[in-house]
This record gives sequence, C-alpha cells and structure tokens, in this order.
Amino acid sequence: MANTALKSLKESIIRGSIPDILEETMRLSIEKDASDIHIEPRKNNVELRLRVDGVLHHIVEYPRNLHPGIISKTKLMANLKIDESRIPQDGRITTWIGDKEVDLRISTLPTVNGEKIVMRVLDKSKKIPTLSKLGLEGINYKRFLEAIKQPNGIILTSGPTGSGKTTTMYSALSHINSPEVNIMTLEDPVENQMDGLNQSQMRPLIGYSFANGLRTSLRQDPDIIMVGEIRDKETIEIAIEASLTGHLVLSTIHTNSSVETITRILNMKIPDFLVTASVNLVIAQRLARRLCSQCKIKRKPSAGALAKIKEAFEIFTPPKDLDMSIFKDPIFYVAKKDGCTHCEGIGYKGRIGLFEVLSMSDSIKKAILSEMPSMEIQKIAQKEGMTTLEQDGIIKVLQGISSIEEVYKLVKE
Repeated sequence: MANTALKSLKESIIRGSIPDILEETMRLSIEKDASDIHIEPRKNNVELRLRVDGVLHHIVEYPRNLHPGIISKTKLMANLKIDESRIPQDGRITTWIGDKEVDLRISTLPTVNGEKIVMRVLDKSKKIPTLSKLGLEGINYKRFLEAIKQPNGIILTSGPTGSGKTTTMYSALSHINSPEVNIMTLEDPVENQMDGLNQSQMRPLIGYSFANGLRTSLRQDPDIIMVGEIRDKETIEIAIEASLTGHLVLSTIHTNSSVETITRILNMKIPDFLVTASVNLVIAQRLARRLCSQCKIKRKPSAGALAKIKEAFEIFTPPKDLDMSIFKDPIFYVAKKDGCTHCEGIGYKGRIGLFEVLSMSDSIKKAILSEMPSMEIQKIAQKEGMTTLEQDGIIKVLQGISSIEEVYKLVKE
C-alpha cells in the first residue's frame, strides 16, 4: 500500500503538480505511520524524509524549482504569511486523507538553502492507547493505576522529547475520564482532542503561559488538571498548591530518570517537605522500537552482554508476575538486515515503552527529607520494587520484544 503511495508521489513530482505532491506526501506519511514529515532544501535538490518509529528515513528527492510552490501552498493551507520567509512560522492544517481526518502541525524555518518545513502528523482516527498497551506491566502498572485514582497529588512523567510522555498522560486521562469529574488540560499545542476534557491552548506570546493557565484553571472548579510541561519554578509552585488543596495534577518534565526529577524540583528551590507532601509518583520513560515479529533473528548473547545483564540486575526486586526463566538461559533477538515485507525492510515495526516508576513511599520521603544523595534514593527505590529503565529494557529484550542495541541507544550505559 505504501509502495503505491510512493509511486504516486514520484509520478506527481515528474508532472510537477504541487497540490498532488503535498497530498501524496501526506498520504504516504499516514500509510507508513510516520510521526513527522521533513521537507528539506539542499544545495542541488530538495529531500523528503519521514520519521517512522523515531527514526528518519530518506524517501525521495525533487527538483529545487518545485520548492517555492511547495512552500507557498503549505503556508496557504496553514494560514501563514506567504510573503514572509525571513523568520520561522508555525501553523496548523486539518485535512482528510482518504477516510481519515488528520491534523498537521506546521513549522517553517529559514535555512541557507531556503525554507525548511516540518509537519507533525496527528492522525485523529488513532485511538489513545490503553495503559496496558503502553508497555506498563506488573508493579509499574499497578502503582500507576493506584496513583491516577488518588483524589489529589502530583504525577510527573519525565524523559526527552519524543519519549511518549504526553501519550502516557492522555492514556491516564482516558482511563479516569467520566461525567463525574471535571478534567482541565493546559497544552502547547493541543495534540489530541478528547471528548469530556476541557482543553486549553497555551499562548506564551500574549502572556497565556502554563503558570497563568494553571492559576486560572483553579477557578474553573477542576478535579484533575493536566499541565503540558513544567518549565519553571512558578509552574511547579502552583501545581503543588493545587495538589495540596485537593486536586490531582498530571504533568511532564524534561529529566533523564525518575530520581533526577526529584532532584530537579529541589534545585528549583522548592522545599523538600512540599515535594514529599505533594508528589505521588514519578515516571521516567523512553520509546524503543519493536523487533519485527515476522523476521527477527534469535541470537545467543556474548559474554560481554551477559556481564552487562548481571551488573544491571545487581539490585533487583523481581515483580511477582515476571517469568524468571528468561534469566536462566538468556536469548537475544536482533533485527534482520533488510527486514521483510511486513516491516518494509527495516527490521523493526512499532514501538514499546520502557518505564521506571518511582512511588513516593514513606522510605523515599524520609530519604528526601534527610537530603540523601540521588544514588542512595534510587537504591532504596529499587529495593522496594522499582525497575530501572535499563532493567525494564533488558527484560523486554529477553522477552523478544526489542533488541539490546535499541535499548542501549536509549538508556545511558
């Protein structure tokens, strides 16, 4: 199917039909399940790349003489200034590709070779994944479920850009959404419109920031508030105030691990007693590519890999539902070179979440109040059942879901 769309795109390029080039590009992105479209002017041509499962793939090139028309048509569709090419612009396109309604977030950027366009593809027909389908399992799943059912407190999801934090928040809101609760969201941008939620778009240029939005939302009689991102001290202070006055607050933050999230908040000069009183749960996550189920290859791990596994699980409290037999005679799977027709020659298809869930237990609170180093806090958390990102990744490798190479690309060694 994707090959047909690619063939149509190439034919549109030969004809020089600007509307058809854009339409077939969007169609191809949907059929390949791409998250982003990159249209990048080079010295002698223009390159089209699609980001699929977190990795950019070269698709096709087209002549530079077509690029001004592509830029103008895209800006027209996104209600941007057609005659402005000196500064970046942001816009949005809502369109139909076949029977699917699609939102495209448009970003233009001046480069030395001309304007570059990136389109974030938001397929409205896609359902928000359930919590169990994210990759949360065992005690991680249980602790997260317990946390989102609390009447108040803060739940934080951490990780780099593109690690699935917002999707995890949407999945949580979808799980607890009901007519009996008033759920407010403050987002920049609103990525998925969900029935039953009151979603508000932040506009920092006119003073409508996360902090201002959060302060205002507290006057809207909310039960649950999702804040797109905690970026500064003011926002976390208001979030803490909201949690201590009977609201459940969900948000994201850019840190590498769950324990580092606590450190980051303390570094914002938030008193430790307020952190322990308000934060219920911290999740760190990454998105690892799934091995293609049709062509993955079994491989015996090397001595070095076995040593790495042993070191990673030096402190480990096994979840009750984990099949420990995967550790007795470990088997790795790797991606087949050039893949197969099912994965379109990539060797991977789809992604799975790697999770580290830190529950604010009495022992963790005591450690924070005692100003223990973050490594000591992590050891306590692991003894109480927290699986680190590295451990969760290795478990998914031993279960044949992903590869060791993929996990260690995402998790710091």
